[in-house]
Amino acid sequence: MNLRETVDKYLELAGDFGRAVPLADFGLSREETERHFAALDEDYHISRYLHLSNQTATTPAATTYHINGFPHTHVSIDAEIAQVL
Repeated sequence: MNLRETVDKYLELAGDFGRAVPLADFGLSREETERHFAALDEDYHISRYLHLSNQTATTPAATTYHINGFPHTHVSIDAEIAQVL
């Protein structure tokens, strides 16, 4: 999955930018999810617009992924990501 496909899938799931979407909803395996979002999170030009969060306090059943050493369950993306597409 490339960045464009990630953003398209995110918009399909979220309906609009800025809304938190469970990482599990992207339909990737655990390994693929952790690897893919870790790579996006490590890229400064992308990570400014990509916000990983751990929402287990509000969504206890959410699947937790370990991305760059931190637990995350959701992602939200800012509309400004269009600048790097």
